[in-house]
Amino acid sequence: MKKSILSLLFAFPFSLLAGLTIGQEAPDFTLTDASGNTISLSDYEGKTVVLEWINPGCPFVRKFYTNEDMASFQKEAGEMGVVWLSINSTNPDHRDYMTPEETRAWADEHGHEVPWLLDPEGTVGKAYGAITTPHMFIIDEGGNIVYQGAIDSIRDAKPASISEATNYVMQALTAMDEGTSFSDAQTRPYGCSVKY
Repeated sequence: MKKSILSLLFAFPFSLLAGLTIGQEAPDFTLTDASGNTISLSDYEGKTVVLEWINPGCPFVRKFYTNEDMASFQKEAGEMGVVWLSINSTNPDHRDYMTPEETRAWADEHGHEVPWLLDPEGTVGKAYGAITTPHMFIIDEGGNIVYQGAIDSIRDAKPASISEATNYVMQALTAMDEGTSFSDAQTRPYGCSVKY
């Protein structure tokens, strides 16, 4: 059953799944993080922002946290002055839902240090058209979407493949930091479905 659901997701035309277009203004939002702080996208006006949809129950997410690879990407992005926000849009009735306390414990265990925002009603996820975990978005300093899609080019759940893949997010952030262009502005996201 799991295989057929994933096959259906991968077979579905990406153009019908995408909620936002490249160059479109990123919708503002306000969410509470796992520590109870209120965070708005507009708090980071004038900064480059990465949005990462996350669900620790998903093996495609765990792929990037098993060896703290995602934590390394978050740190590298931070050194470029980039704000990185992780968003969990899992419905509280789903078995993958984590309380704020569970979220903080998991984050501590896996080296996750960036704000982890809770979107239990799925409002922000649906506004962005987030369909998988992970699903990545980059917002430029002008507040526009400049990248959306997969984090990298190898569509599996194996941590060993990370070093062999093209990391679309880090490639784009590096190009932006250096003032150069990048070609992969939109890719097909892969992973588990967001548990709205």
